[in-house]
Amino acid sequence: MPLLVLPATLLVLMLLVMPMAGLFRISLNQYSPTELMVSALTGQNYLNAIADPFYQKILLITVGVALGCTLLCLALAIAPAYWLARMESRWKSAFMILTLFPLLVGNVVRAAGWMALLNTDGVINAFFGLFGLGPFQLLYTPLAVILGTAAVVLPYMILTLASVIESVPRQTEEAAANLGARPLTVLRRVLLPQAAPGVLAGSVLVFIMAMNAYATPVLLGGPSFRMLAPAVYDQFVRVGNWPFGAALAFVLLFSTLALSFFVSFALARSLRAKTN
Repeated sequence: MPLLVLPATLLVLMLLVMPMAGLFRISLNQYSPTELMVSALTGQNYLNAIADPFYQKILLITVGVALGCTLLCLALAIAPAYWLARMESRWKSAFMILTLFPLLVGNVVRAAGWMALLNTDGVINAFFGLFGLGPFQLLYTPLAVILGTAAVVLPYMILTLASVIESVPRQTEEAAANLGARPLTVLRRVLLPQAAPGVLAGSVLVFIMAMNAYATPVLLGGPSFRMLAPAVYDQFVRVGNWPFGAALAFVLLFSTLALSFFVSFALARSLRAKTN
C-alpha cells in the first residue's frame, strides 16, 4: 500500500510543497532597490503586510467580496441544484453539462461580457433609461466585482449542492409536507440540514476561489479597487519586491485558510441550530 501512494506523494511534493517552501524562503529575505533581493531570515515583510493600514483595508475588502460571493452563490444555487438533483429525465446529463458550460469560457471573456452589461452605456443602464432612470455607476464598483466573481464560481456551488441533495431521501420532504410544513419550512428544517455537507463544501470552495480571484476584480473593479491577489501580482511584476510579494501571498493563504475554517464552523453551527 505505501508503494501505491508513493508516486502521488512525490508529485504533491514536487508541484505543491517544494514551490511553497521556496516562496516562503523568499518571503524571509530583504528587498533592495539595487540588488532586488538580499538573503536574510527576517519576518519584517510579514509585519509590514499586517501592520500597514493600506493592506489591512485590502484584506477587509477581499474578505467582504468573498463573503458576498459566497452568500449570493448559496442563495442562487439552491433552486437549480434541487431541480437538477430531483430530475428524473433522460436529459439530466445534458443539463449537468450546460451547468458546466460557463466554465469553458475564460474569466477575461466573461468579465468583458459583464463590462458590456454594467457600463454606463450598457444594457442595464439602457433598460433603466426607458423609464427615465439613470445612468447609474455600476461598473468599477464592489457590486460589479461580486456579481462577476459569483458568475464564475456559481457552477461549482450548484454541482456540489446537487450531488449531496441527490442523496437525501425524498420521503423526508414528503413526510414533512404531509405533516403540514410549508415548502420554505421543509427547505429550512428538513432539506438543508441533511444537505449540510454540500452546503459546507460548496461554501468553502466558493469562498476560497473568491478570496483568490484576480482577473475579475482587475477588470470589473477598475484601478482604484484593490484585492489581495492583484496586490501580490503588483509586488512581483510591477514593483519587483519579491520578498514582500511572497509575504503577501502567505498572508492571503493563511487568511483564506483561517476564514474558511470559520465559515465552515459558522455554517455547521447554523445548520445544527435549525434542526433543534
